[in-house]
Amino acid sequence: MHSQDILQLAQDAGFSAAAIVNTDAIVFNSEFRKYCEENLCGRYGANYSCPPDCGSPEEMQRRLAPYRSALVVQSKWPITDYSDFAAIKAAKQWHNRKMLIVIDRLKQEGHRGKMAGASCCTLCERCAILDSQPCRDPERQFSCLSAYCIYVKALAEACGMEYTCADGQLALFGMYAF
Repeated sequence: MHSQDILQLAQDAGFSAAAIVNTDAIVFNSEFRKYCEENLCGRYGANYSCPPDCGSPEEMQRRLAPYRSALVVQSKWPITDYSDFAAIKAAKQWHNRKMLIVIDRLKQEGHRGKMAGASCCTLCERCAILDSQPCRDPERQFSCLSAYCIYVKALAEACGMEYTCADGQLALFGMYAF
């Protein structure tokens, strides 16, 4: 599958923007881990895809190192209240569900890789870590861009995408390194 076909696949899935970048363009900053540690989402230590269980910032960066390209996708959502967590959660679920559809197709075409979503993995209603069980779907499980310590604003700029969370708009990003 060629780059244009991959971008068309993302567009057909409903993403507002998509780009393919060289993984050398990804900026990592381990200082972003402190936002996960604040645990505002409630997933720190409660999801295999989140810190501290997903790995250190250095381990996360090493997971992406074998891949040369990355599909970066963006979805935009109108929002009137940035504290409307139900609306934000629904937007993230749509975004990640569409990403998984695109990735399943890319995998069928031989493009194996790693996903970084708009939030932590939500494949299971309740993460198995909470029951001291192994991950139920380790092949599809994904971490968020924050867990990877990816500087999303720099990534968006490298892709020619707007990075904005103001003016009644929520912008979500995801990535598939392959």
